[in-house]
Amino acid sequence: MSIQPRTRLYLFLHWLPAMIGIAVILIESTELMSAQNTGEFLLPLWIKLFGPITPEHWSVVHHIIRKTGHFVGYGLVSLGFFEGWRATFKGRARSRGWLFALVAPLAMISTLSLASWDEWHQSFLPDRTSKISDVGIDFSGAVVAHLILLLILVLIWRVRAARAKAPTRQVSSRV
Repeated sequence: MSIQPRTRLYLFLHWLPAMIGIAVILIESTELMSAQNTGEFLLPLWIKLFGPITPEHWSVVHHIIRKTGHFVGYGLVSLGFFEGWRATFKGRARSRGWLFALVAPLAMISTLSLASWDEWHQSFLPDRTSKISDVGIDFSGAVVAHLILLLILVLIWRVRAARAKAPTRQVSSRV
C-alpha cells in the first residue's frame, strides 16, 4: 500500500519541527558553538543588558546559560518529536490518552538517542567536551516539556468534557 501524496505532505509538515530541531543541534554540536566561541558573543550581550561582570562570575553565568540552553532546547526538540510521532500514529489511536501514552515515550526515546549521539559526536572534537551529565540535562528537559504538555492537554480535555456535558441554554424570545 503506497502513501498518498497528501498523507506524505501531512507527515512531512508534522515532522518538520523535529527536523528543524535536529538541524539546530547538528549546528550547535560543532566547534563553532564551543564554550569559548559562545562566550565571545554572549559576554558583550550580557554586558549590554546587565552591565559589567567579573571573569569568575561570567564563568558561572556562562555555564548556566549553556546548560539552560541544553535543557530548553532538547525539551523543544522532544516536543517536535512528539508532534511527528503524534501525526504518524494519529489514525491508529484508540483515544487521546492512549495516543499520548504511546507517542510521549517515543518522543523521549528519540530525544535521548539524539542527545547521546550529540555527546558521542562531541567527544571527537578538540574544543568540545562530552559529558554524560549533559545527556541527563537534555533528557530532563524532554521529561519536563512532556509533563507540561500533559498538564496542558489534561486541562484542555477537562474543559472540553465539561462543555460537552453542560446543558445547552435556551434563549427566551419573550421580552
